[in-house]
Amino acid sequence: MSVQSPSPSQPDQWRLKPAFPVGTLLLLLVASMLLTWSAHRTEIDRMLVQSGEAVAAAAGFQETSQVLKGLGRIATDLFPLQFSETRETARLENFDPNNLPPLSHLGKKEVRESRLNSSTMAMEETTVEQEVLIQPVGYLWHAIVLMLQTIEIALWGTILAVIIAVPLAILGARNYAPHPAVYHASRAQCSFLRAMPELISALFLVLAFGFGPIAGVLALGLHTAGVLGKFFADEIENSDPGPQDALRSTGANRVKVLGYAVFPQVLPSFLAYIQYILERNIRTATVIGIVGAGGIGQELKGRFEMFNFSHVSTILLVILITVMVLEYLTGRLRGKLL
Repeated sequence: MSVQSPSPSQPDQWRLKPAFPVGTLLLLLVASMLLTWSAHRTEIDRMLVQSGEAVAAAAGFQETSQVLKGLGRIATDLFPLQFSETRETARLENFDPNNLPPLSHLGKKEVRESRLNSSTMAMEETTVEQEVLIQPVGYLWHAIVLMLQTIEIALWGTILAVIIAVPLAILGARNYAPHPAVYHASRAQCSFLRAMPELISALFLVLAFGFGPIAGVLALGLHTAGVLGKFFADEIENSDPGPQDALRSTGANRVKVLGYAVFPQVLPSFLAYIQYILERNIRTATVIGIVGAGGIGQELKGRFEMFNFSHVSTILLVILITVMVLEYLTGRLRGKLL
């Protein structure tokens, strides 16, 4: 005698779940209205119109556009790049014609000067020759030296950030903070440092320390200390508790547990974070130099304000090559560490 399994009950009517419920549709409608309002406030509509006009002008469908004119003027002013540097020898301190810088030579330059004729009391233009020092790659070398200073600012900012972040991370790790109040205070300090942008803090530090790299080092170090402090604290909290419990069972104190059970686990992650922060600080150091915090950004701002766009293009080229080389080197280093 065979036993038949009961067949599943068939519903009288299949009820399909709608792909877009009414609540979801209303939410999408409200979000679309808010985005439309925000797009008008941020001039997204004007951006699209002007970009379309530029594309049409480039394709030959209309005569010209404001955007295309601006881009063409920028491209014309940026090239050719300025590699050489010419300076009057009369303006150089302690100039020795027998001890010229490498790859440089002396030359003559005609300059038109306006002078007052004492007899006629009229301004007269005369042409005079001036001795100048010509350095074929003088400005390029100057930009490279400033870029090296920018890298130094980023390096010392990263070192300062690590020095501040490690104690903040230990006190901000829930399993190693001596008291909940200390834990919350450390986390709040990290949040405060992260919330202050480097550019804003650099403005105040320039007022305190004056123009130069000190403000840049402090601005980068304080901000990234908050970033590293949070990352380090999270890594310490999430480390494997097994080795820590084993050491505690032998009577080891917190310092020994951190040194022998926690830091060996989190060290690869710490190095990866530090490497990322260093690479980021090099880019940011270029920006904060614009407010007077040293490095190549300060030179970039000065040349831009004087409309020396050929010098600006040389600076941008040096920054681009530096970033590409650093990305290659950090990629190789990351592969070896991990």
